[in-house]
Amino acid sequence: MPTRSRGPFLLTLLFGVTVTIQPDAASPAGGQGSAALAREAARKAAGYPAGCSTPVSERTTETGCYTTAETSLGILPSGPLFWHLYAYPSRAAAERSRSATGTVVDSLGKHWLFTIAEETWRPAAGERIATIGPLLVATDKPYTARYMEAVFPPGSQPVGGPGHRHSGPEAWYVLGGAQCLETPNGVIRASAGETTLVPEGIPMAISDAGIETRRTVLLVLHVSSEPYSMAIDDPRSPGAPHSHWKPLGLCRQ
Repeated sequence: MPTRSRGPFLLTLLFGVTVTIQPDAASPAGGQGSAALAREAARKAAGYPAGCSTPVSERTTETGCYTTAETSLGILPSGPLFWHLYAYPSRAAAERSRSATGTVVDSLGKHWLFTIAEETWRPAAGERIATIGPLLVATDKPYTARYMEAVFPPGSQPVGGPGHRHSGPEAWYVLGGAQCLETPNGVIRASAGETTLVPEGIPMAISDAGIETRRTVLLVLHVSSEPYSMAIDDPRSPGAPHSHWKPLGLCRQ
């Protein structure tokens, strides 16, 4: 069934839950911080890429997060924008339906047309998989759409990561398995066929959930002049909300 993500519902999920933030009490002798570093070292030793910056053409193992495409969109039109996900029987068919703000991507066994457009936009053909938004962006800055895919078997992206933020909204469509996002306002969980949206600047820590391999396609629609991803306390984003936040491991609950 096609999935449609409505803005007020997602924002309620993100901002409607309040948690008390406590410092991360990691100790040198095996605390949460040390455990996260050990897991990251093990991931690197296994050949998994750090972050999602590695192009999918350079993947050496299925597990990990990879960039499938980047599209410079320039200054976006005013008004609510959405990420439209359509699937096609061939790449050529997807190309025939592509508009100026569309990108054709081969990812996770599908030929996709990803388009940033108003809510009522429709291609000439294709199977609608999801519509995610609204994507809240500035109207005086150029934006770039970075599309990615992620494949994580259970336990390969566990709770305990340091977290990060983006200079634009991030959205996911879950094809299989489940994921959990911890934010300063609680957690957002999504399973196969569901979507998630996090506004610009909100820090998060993502982990796999459940007993099945998590497979997702995702978008970061970021300001072109800024890095698409950065640490929560990155000095390039002074005054960012929750810049001293640390994940509490709520996705374990």
